[in-house]
Amino acid sequence: MKIEFVGPAYIADDGGVSYPALLDGQKLACHFSYEALDDVESDGILGDALEHFKNHQLKLLSIAEQKILAGHAHDGLIQIFSSDLALS
Repeated sequence: MKIEFVGPAYIADDGGVSYPALLDGQKLACHFSYEALDDVESDGILGDALEHFKNHQLKLLSIAEQKILAGHAHDGLIQIFSSDLALS
């Protein structure tokens, strides 16, 4: 299984962040919920979701990678929620 995070990150329709990736050469959208972004740093105030994503990009993409490797990507999409932050 080959995962490539190609980016760039952009604001999703729901206020979260999407980050394009490739899974074995096929397009995969990594979606990070607004709540996950808000919860990634317990002392942080979210504000700009895209800026907050960039500040925690390595941790968030690592969580996405773990979910992908565990087989949770379906129909070209992987979703990361607050409950997934425990994976880091």
